Amino acid sequence: MKRLSSLIFASLLIILSGFGAALAEIRDPEEHFFHQTFGDLQEEVDLALEEGQKGIMVMFELNDCPWCDRMKATVLNQSEVQDYFRQNFRCLMMNVEGDNLVVDFDGEEIAEKDWALKHNRIRATPVFLFLDLEGNRIMRYTGAAKDIEEFMLLGEFVADGHYQDSNFIKFKRARR
Repeated sequence: MKRLSSLIFASLLIILSGFGAALAEIRDPEEHFFHQTFGDLQEEVDLALEEGQKGIMVMFELNDCPWCDRMKATVLNQSEVQDYFRQNFRCLMMNVEGDNLVVDFDGEEIAEKDWALKHNRIRATPVFLFLDLEGNRIMRYTGAAKDIEEFMLLGEFVADGHYQDSNFIKFKRARR
């Protein structure tokens, strides 16, 4: 009986320690996914180049956007997602109704909302826009990813250059 109690207790400890480890992998995306920025896009490209990243990823969001909130609460808060994206991309966030000024690639100051709409035709949120190290648009993903796996595949699709010879839907089907 004592041995059975010890076995149950040990099993419970193993289960709970695994559960605690899973909880420890959830981190605030504002701090651990997105990079701090002063809004100079060319400077962001230069930093990405300096840090050995493959480009810039901009998440366009809207206040009170349920899909944006869902992405932050279920995908962008995961440490494996944060680590992978920060290793490969300079991750920025812009509000499609924001008045904060950014300096575009032509050196012009423009409000976030104008850069979103006039330069990138962002009308829905969330949108994940990927730029190469020259500031060129290379990939655009509109909407919330279904899950962590799909968002990680999106990152891999761009980081490994698969966007050059395939589309994301075909890539995703081949990988699942």
